[in-house]
Amino acid sequence: MPIITISRGSYYHGKSIAEKLAKRLGYTCFSRDQILENLDKFHLPEIKLVRGLNDAFSVLDRFPHGKKRFKTAIRSAILQHFLHRNVIYHGLLGHHFVNNISHVLKVRIIADTDKRVADEMARENISEEKARYTLKKDDDERRKWGMFLYGIDLMDPAMYNMTLRIGHLSEDEAVDLIANAVSLPSFQETKESKEALANSALHALVSDKLFDFPNAVVVAQSGAVVISLKVPEDQQSVIRERIQEMLTNVDGMNELTIRFDTYF
Repeated sequence: MPIITISRGSYYHGKSIAEKLAKRLGYTCFSRDQILENLDKFHLPEIKLVRGLNDAFSVLDRFPHGKKRFKTAIRSAILQHFLHRNVIYHGLLGHHFVNNISHVLKVRIIADTDKRVADEMARENISEEKARYTLKKDDDERRKWGMFLYGIDLMDPAMYNMTLRIGHLSEDEAVDLIANAVSLPSFQETKESKEALANSALHALVSDKLFDFPNAVVVAQSGAVVISLKVPEDQQSVIRERIQEMLTNVDGMNELTIRFDTYF
């Protein structure tokens, strides 16, 4: 069955549509917020905020290789969920991790500006002016977050298979359209797309487990993992044992090769 990602330009509608769609299809639904709650390596309350993403830029700088480590942890967690199949992810950037996987339907949900403003006014009990300012700030920060972490524009329509605007189109009608699209032959799993997802997920999982070796280069193909890194010669045996221990019982890995490059 196809995987569905929903990028929510409108927080409320993206979440609601994902939940309705999951119920319709019998899928499991999960969100970016749930992923962040389980990132044990990053106890960063600022990053978990729906707003204030700008602050997270400096937060990641507190960690050595913080940006790379955070990206690796997020990617691994999301791809591990995708391996379970029959899942819908709603939140930032889920589509980016599977941009080369054909059996993923990538959807962007947006809403009429006036409706977003009205929803924000009611939800936060604020003025129209404050609501417009807040929504613009949210959109700008989310766009910056995508550029900061991955160098991608979240609003680029080329990154999605469908963009649906809620306003004249209702949530239930959007659910109908997505449910119909997911049954198309173009989004059905193939042997090649299944293997591509498995390779990506294994690569991400191994990279995440090598948290203490952020500069290690990982290649994963059909269960075989090759790790290359620079280590002083007198430390290579110790590092080899440590990596082997860290990667004990990794799901999907049936072969491990560790290569040490010349260290200057």
